[in-house]
Amino acid sequence: MTDSSLVADVFEAQRGRLRALAYRVLGSHADAEDAVQEAWLRLARQDTAAIGNLAGWLTTVVGRISLDVLRARQTRPEAAYDDRLPDLVVTADDGPAPDDDAALADSVGLALLVVLDSLKPGERLAFVLHDLFAVPFEEIGQILGKSADATKMLASRARRKVQATGRPPEARREQREVVRAFLAATRHGDFEGLLRVLDPEVKLTVDTADGVVVVLGATKVAAGARLSATAAARGRDVLVNGRPGIVSWREDGAPLSVMAFTVAEGRITAITIVTDPARLASLDLPGS
Repeated sequence: MTDSSLVADVFEAQRGRLRALAYRVLGSHADAEDAVQEAWLRLARQDTAAIGNLAGWLTTVVGRISLDVLRARQTRPEAAYDDRLPDLVVTADDGPAPDDDAALADSVGLALLVVLDSLKPGERLAFVLHDLFAVPFEEIGQILGKSADATKMLASRARRKVQATGRPPEARREQREVVRAFLAATRHGDFEGLLRVLDPEVKLTVDTADGVVVVLGATKVAAGARLSATAAARGRDVLVNGRPGIVSWREDGAPLSVMAFTVAEGRITAITIVTDPARLASLDLPGS
């Protein structure tokens, strides 16, 4: 393909799919736009006559760019990501499922992004490319530098974690018990108990008035777990994007925090805590 206008037309036809792919991998609209733009710049430097499948080439390039971004984030866990946290759908957890089917559907869709954010870069890329965009494992393996079989194992591991989000009410009760065990261990200062319920690579994301702070690893998360128990002591159970969570209020009735927990295979893999007053005020929260 050598006609520059034809190449541009093909790229524009693929832009929406590439942006959706990058967003599922990165969880950030801004980062997704940057990845797609970088792919266009790389395409402009290529001899397009040597590219047999332009759509496939673009998928591979966007995948590699996205993987580089994910890996860079892991080396800078303290960085604040303005566009990293998805919208929150908070519903009362008074029964086996929310009464509002539309709210439940929204929360499950948003929960996928949150669960994906708790995966390792390779797991996330393999799952998104294969399960959501039907890219063959052989092609994903080329991006990751792994064999097709190893890539398939990464996707399978990610799939198990993702499936834990949409389990039936009985499984949600089990997840809630894991959260309660975490809070009990926090209240009693039981460091070993915390490590038993936290995944070794658990990710804590705290959305404050000053920005988003990320903490990685069970040891660090356990060391800073006091806020969870303090807030939970005067809060109520909710579902946050389909996950077990807690909303707490101040004495004057203003919301204090929203916490959400991602639980997979009996351990907490991610915790999100929102304390930013402006963001809390924008949420539709159930009553205390």
